[in-house]
Amino acid sequence: MEIGLRYLRNIGIMAHIDAGKTTTTERILFYTGLSHKIGETHEGEATTDWMVQEKERGITITSAAVTAHWTYFAEYTINIIDTPGHVDFTVEVERSLRVLDGAVALFDAVAGVEPQSETVWRQADKYNVPRICFVNKMDRVGANFYNVVQEIKDKLNANPVPLQIPIGSESDFKGVVDLISNKMLIWDDEDFGMTYKVLDVSSELEAEAREWRQKLLDSVAVYDDSLLEKFISNSDDITEEEIKNAIRKAVIDFKITPVLCGSAFKNKGVQPLLNAVCAYLPSPLDLPPVKGINPDSNAEVTRSASENEPFTALAFKIATDPYVGRLAFLRIYSGKLSGGSYVYNNRTGKKERISRLLRMYANRQNPLDSVVAGDICAAVGFKDIKTGDTLTLEGDKLILEKIVFPEPVIGYSVEPKKQVDMDKMQASIQKLTEEDPTLVVETNHETGQTILKGMGELHLDIIIDRLKREFNLEINQGAPQVAYKEKLTVDYKHREVLKKQTGGRGKFADIEFIIGPRSDDKPGLEFINHVVGGAIPKEFIPAVENGFEASMNSGPLAGFPLESMKIDLLSGSFHPVDSDSMSFEMVAKEAFRNVAIKSNPVLLEPIMSVEVTTPEEFTGPVTGDINRRRGIMKNMYSKNGSQIIEAEVPLAELFGYVTDLRTITSGRANASLTFSRYSEVPKSISDKIVEKK
Repeated sequence: MEIGLRYLRNIGIMAHIDAGKTTTTERILFYTGLSHKIGETHEGEATTDWMVQEKERGITITSAAVTAHWTYFAEYTINIIDTPGHVDFTVEVERSLRVLDGAVALFDAVAGVEPQSETVWRQADKYNVPRICFVNKMDRVGANFYNVVQEIKDKLNANPVPLQIPIGSESDFKGVVDLISNKMLIWDDEDFGMTYKVLDVSSELEAEAREWRQKLLDSVAVYDDSLLEKFISNSDDITEEEIKNAIRKAVIDFKITPVLCGSAFKNKGVQPLLNAVCAYLPSPLDLPPVKGINPDSNAEVTRSASENEPFTALAFKIATDPYVGRLAFLRIYSGKLSGGSYVYNNRTGKKERISRLLRMYANRQNPLDSVVAGDICAAVGFKDIKTGDTLTLEGDKLILEKIVFPEPVIGYSVEPKKQVDMDKMQASIQKLTEEDPTLVVETNHETGQTILKGMGELHLDIIIDRLKREFNLEINQGAPQVAYKEKLTVDYKHREVLKKQTGGRGKFADIEFIIGPRSDDKPGLEFINHVVGGAIPKEFIPAVENGFEASMNSGPLAGFPLESMKIDLLSGSFHPVDSDSMSFEMVAKEAFRNVAIKSNPVLLEPIMSVEVTTPEEFTGPVTGDINRRRGIMKNMYSKNGSQIIEAEVPLAELFGYVTDLRTITSGRANASLTFSRYSEVPKSISDKIVEKK
């Protein structure tokens, strides 16, 4: 079993939108023999872009899993997840990286490191995912491999080490010099890049190749003592195998990031990329055991990637398939799972029978009898499953670290055009929220409206489009609404007493506390219990905390959620008969309603990082428009003949911005919007928002 695991790679392909992730995946499927025709994104035929909306818009919305086989010394099995590049679908990248062992970071050879490239790089850092880089689109006008390598170093704080240098660029891009073998690889255009010639380095490239090969050896020699000795005495004695072993060790230790290049669209450079995935990215055996908590004993437990360990899996994605129903995508961390067997869901505390196991191929499936540690599959048969659930056997309970998703920043009110469809709409939205944890549905209790909240306008547009097409619902939508938050700014001390007598047993609770802002600026409630001497019985303290926590859903200023709050519970009293947990929860809620306003609450709004790429002649109108939208300029510089403008702008001022930008620049500029942080709303604007509420 472990011999098989050594040849397994679980990888993701990640990048900024339009860097060529799906095109690269299509070439991988073609060269590994999984597809016999290359599907192009711009023609709406990409295998992994199977949703109708993906085909129409030419973008990836949902991460698709495919399994390919590639021969590199031995036959390797590669589970590939093609993730979206658009920031609105960042949840797909987040949950994919949580379960992957390695990643390929793609960069556009012209645009270099773009805003979403930085976001996905940080996500890979967060989950400790080793990665290799592929500089794509070397055939495009303005392509510059060396500039991109420098940007990876400067913008991502990485240590990029080229394993190849390009032969030509733009329309003259022919292939690469492999610095390890010191050979030129020139692709054949006649057979879709299936074959390439391996030649000695030409005299024109010899000096440049020698210089970069020396830099490569310099970077990796420190990871192997015998290699370092040879490097110091005579670097010509170093073998290819020694270099590759040192690179692999350095990649898994996060010390270097190998950089390759090519043009997926022109069928150049994909086979060496597959070789690099096999050679340098980790197998499940190369990674430390996964850690979790036993819910019964609270003890930390580790599970290794072995079939002999107790079964442990994480559900990282839920999808609805028109033919097989609800699919749960699972990463198996340890043990073995067979179709028809029972698993224990540690969130629900219930056993579930898995009716079938499937090997995914985008939106098609092949049945599996069983899966073992290290693998990724889909399972059918769950009655109750959510993203982030840990599955084990009932006698070996374990909860793995949760996947934390960003909060939505924008909302639409939605209602069915026909009132009789209201129940159908609610059921359909529930199915979509099961699939997508960043989609939140709320009901406005004052107006009765259903509010759909998501990560951006595009995200919600796609959701409404899916309601129309997949669920045959005609939907009316309201204007976009910003997901404001509230924050307390000063401490306030208060005593609240609840005393109710209704003839029978009464209600009594008495608490003294300080309410105010958290000192560490983390989200959520910081609750500190200072009660001594049994002034409030210990069993009632959690009820006080629950009461304050529930109150945070509706802030004192305008009813928006409180981002964070601190409660210091100082003292109180109780009645031996009339006091119970419900009384103390009620007194906490009542206290919040009475005094939260005295902690000087302020309104917070989502701020977006905006990067605009525009021809120089439109710089003035673009910056003027950003200033008009309460934007703050952060940086401005020239790149490849265009002007790059970086700014921070409140989301409330950005509705329809991309359309307005096209008008200002005659369609010649483009913008990237990424959520940055929450910030205080200016008082004059805050007052107007509060008045409307």
